[in-house]
Parts: sequence; structure tokens; C-alpha cells
Amino acid sequence: MERNFFVIGAFLAGLAVAAGAFGAHGLKDLVPPERIAVWEKAVRYQMYHALALMFIAWAATQWWNRVNTLRASGWFFVLGTIFFSGSLYYLVVNGELAYKGVSLGLLTPIGGVFFVLGWLALMIAAWRG
Repeated sequence: MERNFFVIGAFLAGLAVAAGAFGAHGLKDLVPPERIAVWEKAVRYQMYHALALMFIAWAATQWWNRVNTLRASGWFFVLGTIFFSGSLYYLVVNGELAYKGVSLGLLTPIGGVFFVLGWLALMIAAWRG
């Protein structure tokens, strides 16, 4: 588990850097400035949670008796990144959060809930660890 979360975290962090650079340079002539701000928020939350995944990998080596809670926290962060940041990236590129006429507006808050659940699980692991 430790290696998997560290690898996923490092990948997501690198991807956040690339997405941030693309947002700063590649999108400025393609989308309105208010959508750039949304892109930056997606990048920021992705980076926060990528670093949190790497912390979880480290914590699992310290709190081995709380591995299941840490594992849950990690997967909540992964899902949160996919739903929250992913939906915001989609919104910026497409101008709306819909696919073939179906609204995807709930994906962003669902991602936020996953983030909160991840932090709660991490708190529980630390409390019990």
C-alpha cells in the first residue's frame, strides 16, 4: 500500500505541475479569465491531495496498526481528486459540466465530500495510532 499511494501521489503531483503550467500558458488565449481561476483551484486541490497521499504512504510505515484506516483515507483522496479536480478541468475545457445533455454538476461536490472523508479517516488513524 505504501508504495502504491506514494507512486499515485507523485504522479498526481507531477500532473498538477503540468496542468498548472498548461493553465498559465496554454489556456490563457482559449478560455475566459474566470475559467482560468477555476483551473487553478483544480490544480491546487490536486496538489494538496497528491502530497497528502505521499504523507499517507509515510504514515503507513509508522502506524502499521492503522493501515486500513489509512488505506481508506488514501482512496478517498484519489476519488476526491478524480471527481473534484477532474470535473473542474472538464468544466473549464468544455464551458459546462454536462456530457451529452446530462448534467455532471454533482461530481464536484461529491469530490469535495471524498476529500473531507479522506481527512476524517486520516484524523482517525492519527488519533488511534
